[in-house]
Amino acid sequence: CEGFSVQCQGHLPNQVGGNTMSRNNVLLKVILLGDGGVGKSSLMNRYVTDRFDSQSFHTIGVEFLNRDLEVDGRPVTLQIWDTAGQERFKSLRTPFYRGADCCLLTFAVNDLQSFLNLSCWKKEFMFYSDVKEPESFPFVVLGNKVDMERREVGEDEARAWCEENGCCPYFETSAKDDTNVTAAFEAAVRVVLAAEDQIGHALLGSTIDLHGNRKTSRGSCC
Repeated sequence: CEGFSVQCQGHLPNQVGGNTMSRNNVLLKVILLGDGGVGKSSLMNRYVTDRFDSQSFHTIGVEFLNRDLEVDGRPVTLQIWDTAGQERFKSLRTPFYRGADCCLLTFAVNDLQSFLNLSCWKKEFMFYSDVKEPESFPFVVLGNKVDMERREVGEDEARAWCEENGCCPYFETSAKDDTNVTAAFEAAVRVVLAAEDQIGHALLGSTIDLHGNRKTSRGSCC
């Protein structure tokens, strides 16, 4: 895309909001994906800096910010990557999908097309991220701009999409009013940690007997 260069900026992992990251922190990478103008940058900035800028410009390429937090007693450094939603920046954003632990699919409740495009964003992410277990990769869906009076996407419609696409957690958010922003990002952390715990339990439950036959403990899923 002539005239544009990748923009990659943010706080480095060892410096988050003025606090030094502990070596014991788990580093988790999450990606914000969605159409341009749905408020991805505003959500990231609200969560990390607790600020909202109504005059913010569209992201060019990618940006990232880090934040230290503790979720259910576990120290985490959350590395949040904000990506440009315009099609012309596709070649700039897709290389950064690799290594993501969770994807936050974002649309604006006052923009029906941004909601209809969620499936395209999910497919793009799965194609370029090269995740090892695509069926169990965690997604969280954000319906942003609930502060707007006019809606084009109902909450029931959004929740139905989430049910049909792997029972993704769904949050209605507003970066402007700080509605559910913290809850949404902490939910992303929880689904990642839960998935990692599940893998760990599966490995612990798998044993080898003296004859070399693998025995795997059975469990139930919901």
